[in-house]
Amino acid sequence: MKVFVSSLIGGFKQERAAAKRAIITLRHQAIMAEDFGAQPNSPQVACLRGLREADLVVLVLGASYGATQPSGLSATHEEYREARNSKPVVAFVQEGVERDSAQSDFVTEVQAWEGGLFRGGFETPEQLGDLVTRAIYDVDLARAVGPVDESDLIGRAKALIPAEDRQGSDVPTLNLAIAGGPKQQILRPIEIEAKPLADALLQSALFGGASVFDQRLGNEIGLNGGCLVLRQERAASIQIDQGGSIFMRLPLEDTGGSRLGGFGSMHVIVEEAVQARLSQALAFACEILDRIDSTQRLTHLAVASSIANAEYAAWRTEAQHAASPRSVSLGNLCGADRSLVCLVQKSSALRVGRNQIVEDLLVLIRRQFPTGG
Repeated sequence: MKVFVSSLIGGFKQERAAAKRAIITLRHQAIMAEDFGAQPNSPQVACLRGLREADLVVLVLGASYGATQPSGLSATHEEYREARNSKPVVAFVQEGVERDSAQSDFVTEVQAWEGGLFRGGFETPEQLGDLVTRAIYDVDLARAVGPVDESDLIGRAKALIPAEDRQGSDVPTLNLAIAGGPKQQILRPIEIEAKPLADALLQSALFGGASVFDQRLGNEIGLNGGCLVLRQERAASIQIDQGGSIFMRLPLEDTGGSRLGGFGSMHVIVEEAVQARLSQALAFACEILDRIDSTQRLTHLAVASSIANAEYAAWRTEAQHAASPRSVSLGNLCGADRSLVCLVQKSSALRVGRNQIVEDLLVLIRRQFPTGG
């Protein structure tokens, strides 16, 4: 594996050497700016090229921000921005130093980035070397399980969604299933049954940054076929199994009175409501995976989705529905079965490319519904 070390070079010689020793000790190739030698390109181009060739980026931040480039960012900041959307980044921050204002802002950005693997602080080069060794070992462990069978991954994700999923409700419901690969045990049976896991997930589902449960409703926690299940009556539910697979059932919000007066049980599916629920569900799934698979043993994910309880429904945007809330063209409605939609992504995409996953799923789901009217 090629590992790029990104940091200020001046005054950081010992720290960079410690990071390099850790990389080499684990039999990986360290990519360091000071090793590039004479090149026809500018140092900026050379460093960014080296970063793009790497499989992992080790980011080390100290007291000083460094000189700004024409972009207005330091070279290290440019490298971080380049890397964070395309490859794993493990970040370490020097403690016990007084940072300049630009570097403080940079550190805040890195620590707040939900897609990063922030591994904590260090004070000495030796401490940094130990932290880098552990981080790379975790990455190695995540990649050592075996190859990913995409067809199996898709099949397992789709199998999580019941074929008949009315659950006594006539409210349109978003189903979202995520299966991870390579296939392996992520949670031991004792962990599935342990109260702290269920309590932590319920707390996050109710009050977390991506809460998916309604705080006004009661909650149930139990086991079903070896899976941990969190449920609200006739509403949302969450299921997690030992392989780290996740299934969520989330009712779609009733936007602007979506039941169509005069047309019995027919509904309007509002695009913005589906988009919001998809984004919410994927963000919560990311929180779950960060808790149960913090070292990212699951390198790939299959995401499957469908809308249940919407056999006779039309698809509209909020603007279309506001313009004609009580009518729909009957010729646009159909009750045909709709297949599940599915995407396969690297697990890091759930953190750094979640908006794109939402957009793609939304388009695939929308294609299965009559629109407008």
